[in-house]
Amino acid sequence: MAIVVLDFSMSLDGFVAGPNVSAKLPMGEDGMRLHEWLFAAEPNAVDAEAGRMMRETTGAVVLGRRTFDVGVEEWNDTPFPVPCFVVTHNPLEERIEKSGTFTFVNDLEHALHRAKAAAGEKHVRVMGVEVARQSLEAGFVDEIGIQLVPVLLGDGLRLFENLGTEHIELERESVLESPQVTHLRFRVVQER
Repeated sequence: MAIVVLDFSMSLDGFVAGPNVSAKLPMGEDGMRLHEWLFAAEPNAVDAEAGRMMRETTGAVVLGRRTFDVGVEEWNDTPFPVPCFVVTHNPLEERIEKSGTFTFVNDLEHALHRAKAAAGEKHVRVMGVEVARQSLEAGFVDEIGIQLVPVLLGDGLRLFENLGTEHIELERESVLESPQVTHLRFRVVQER
């Protein structure tokens, strides 16, 4: 059964994008610094393996409308070659790309349900700060991956800011280090 995963590259001061996110700067000012490990021409073995695992385990993506709007031109396709479900209050017609389809859904829980069905045994990867926060607050997230990048951005978008829950318990699953990034993986402890 598919699990729901948040995977974000994050600065040491907690930002997952720089300030002033726009279509021209999808990761905000200096935000691409957070992803240099993933797009390096010659990545080290640890980072290459982490990137490979993200690609190979992704069966579907759920993302917010803002992430779609600022990212679609940059990706020139879907962000992963899988079905993508865009959560929005203003749905568009389905958009077919080279490697997948964007389906617009007006409810987060419904989008995650459809993504899990599409992902099969693979992961549903959540992209976009607002949709990630909402998924975490609602208890839909099974796993959190943080790629901690040794840089201080000073400003931008924080993933874990203003969560509406008292606390969320995590259990560390793994830590992998490279000179560019520390890959942290946590299981979300669900209260039964």
